[in-house]
Formats: sequence, C-alpha cells, structure tokens
Amino acid sequence: MPTYSYKAVNGQGNVIEGIRDALSEQHLIATLQSEGYMPIRVVAAKPKLFSGFKLSSRGSGLSQKEIGLFTSELATLLESGLPLDKSLLVLMDLTEDNVALTRLITRVLEKVKGGATLADSLERRKSPERASTSVFSKFYLNMIRAGEAGGSLGEVLSRLSEYLERSQELKDTVSTALIYPIILLVMSLASLFIMLTFVVPQFSEMFASAGKALPVSTQIVVGLANWLQNYWWILIGGAIFLSSFMKWQMADPVRKKVWDGRFLKLPLFGNIVLNKETANITRTLGTLLGNGVSILSALVIVRETVDNLVLADAIQDAEDQLKQGKSMSEALLSKGVLPKMALQMIKMGEETGRLEEMLLRVAGIYDKQLRVAIARMLALLEPALIISLGLMIAGIIVSILLAILSVNDLAF
Repeated sequence: MPTYSYKAVNGQGNVIEGIRDALSEQHLIATLQSEGYMPIRVVAAKPKLFSGFKLSSRGSGLSQKEIGLFTSELATLLESGLPLDKSLLVLMDLTEDNVALTRLITRVLEKVKGGATLADSLERRKSPERASTSVFSKFYLNMIRAGEAGGSLGEVLSRLSEYLERSQELKDTVSTALIYPIILLVMSLASLFIMLTFVVPQFSEMFASAGKALPVSTQIVVGLANWLQNYWWILIGGAIFLSSFMKWQMADPVRKKVWDGRFLKLPLFGNIVLNKETANITRTLGTLLGNGVSILSALVIVRETVDNLVLADAIQDAEDQLKQGKSMSEALLSKGVLPKMALQMIKMGEETGRLEEMLLRVAGIYDKQLRVAIARMLALLEPALIISLGLMIAGIIVSILLAILSVNDLAF
C-alpha cells in the first residue's frame, strides 16, 4: 500500500502533518475529512536522502510556481472559512521549507495585522532584481483588490490560481516543445564541427602527398576544415556579438517594436507568437472583467502583460477608441492584428452580454491552436534538421571518397 505525507488543519485552525498508508490520495483525503480535518496538501511520500542536510529554496525572489502555490493554498484556507490573518499564519507553517515564501508571508502578515489590505501588503514586496517593481504583477494585485472590494477574496484567489496554472501550462508547452529541436540542432552542429576539425585533417596529409589536384568538392571541404582549425574563435565571437546585438535591439522599445512586427510575419513561428499572445490577452481580459474590473482599466492591465509591442500598441489604440464610444471588437478590428475568429467571438460576446465567458472560451481555443501550431512546426523542423545533417555529412564523405579514388587512379 502506498504511503502519503499530508498537511491538514483541524477545527481549531492548527496545522497538523504526518505520514499514512492509503489506497490513493483521494482515499486519504476522504479519511482525513471524516476525522474532522481539512486537508491542505496530500502527496506521495518519498524517501529522504541525506536528511542531515536541508536544502532551502532561493533566498531572494519568487518563481511563478511559488506564487501559484501561495495563491492556491491561500484560496483553499479562505474558502474554508478561516479569516485572512489566520490563513496567512497557517500558510506560513505549510511553507516553512521555502525560505523566500515564508519570509514573504511573514511580512505580509505583519502588514495585514497593522490594518493594511492584502493587495497593499503584496504590492510592497519588491523584486530583488528591480527594486522599483513589485514581486506581484499589476494584474495580480488588481484581481486581489477587486476580490477584497467585493467581499469574495477566496473565490477570486481560486480564479487567480487557475489562471496562473493555465498560463504556466502554456509556457511549459512552448519551452518543452523546443527542447528536442534545440538538442538536435546542437548535436548536428557538433557532429559537423568534429568531422571537419578532426576527421577531414587526417586525410589532408595523404591528399597533399599525392601530388595531384583534388576534386573541387574535396578542395572546398579541406579548405573549410583548415579555416575552422585556424579561425574557430570567429564563430564563437560572432555568436556572442549576435546575442549582444539582439539584446541591444530588444532593449529599445522602438527597435523592439520593429522586430516584433517581423516576428509576426514569419511563417509558422509568427502564427505561434500570435496564438500565444491571443490566448494570453483574452484570458487575462476575461479574468479581470469577471472580477468586476472596468473594461478600460482591464485593457490597461492587459497591455502590460503583452510581450509583443505591436499587439500592445493595438490594445492602447483600442483603449482610445473605447473612450470615443466604440465597442471593443470594433476597436480591435480596426487594427487588424488579432485573428478574425477571435474578433468575431468577442463581438458575439458583446452582443449577447456574455463577453467574459466568450473571452475565456477564445483563450481555450487559441491554447489548443498554439499546441497544433507547435506540433506542425516540429513536424517540419525535425525532418528538415535530420535531412540537412545527413546531406552535409554525406557531402563530406563523398568528397573524401572522390579524393581517395583520384589518388588511387594516380597510383595505378
């Protein structure tokens, strides 16, 4: 029978934790609930290696996963009926293994006990990388404010937790899909480099002593191999220069906007960028509207979450047109940057009075389309890399064989 570790809250609001054998997580949760406990976390127990050494998380900053964990567990505690200060106190015990998160909750709890709202307390927690920036985004803080103003903080935190989870899934989908092509590309380049710098030079001395002009293809391969042996550092310097140049370009908003426009026009990749940003825009906007944030304020917040400056400018123009009395679908349609299907669904949501629901539905649709677009790109990229590598290696081998045959002809 598997073993699970658990943390739960009893009727007095105290945290208990332990390890039990159970048929499944659901079975253990039901058992704890029947005993009068509220389960907070139930996970499969793992053997602890090197228990004498306690590894803590980073001492500064919070990852998106840690923020998501904080949000979901605080939502669970608030929806169980515990007050905010007691929930934060319980949460501090639950996250005692995470130094950064425990420190954050401790400071927030001090502010809350001093009379500050949760949103104001969270806003004061600054990012270690940029002291002027809060750890929590403007979107996150406005959602919290809307929940506190409407008396539904627990419900808002639950929605916020779901939003963060879906956003993280979207990022993980993109990053995971790119791992294999990157590995394939690196291995392809490494294979070519090894062949040209170690294999080809072994034959160069034999070709030089043959006293006969080599085939043109062999001369090209040998020349390339000699160049790589003598000037390989130029490739490394070029890669560093290109990386620095792109960082410099992206640091300036004007130049970044030009590049963002070019990215949107690229085949396959541009479709991936557009689907990702459309899903992000509609999900953020739908979540904000569903929690009572006005549409103009919501658009301002959404604009700050968009990475592509071309789309961000389109949203800013939509804000100006909304102030002039136009509908959101008309304002976005005039820019022509978002997909037509998304705009038609937004227009339908406005006409039926179900804009929030329609925006979240659009986000779900473009999440799926993003996965399809990534799969389509990989279906073309992977064979292209494999075929390209095969052709280049075959070309090197054929050029060497031609030279060997010509040397043999000379010998006979």
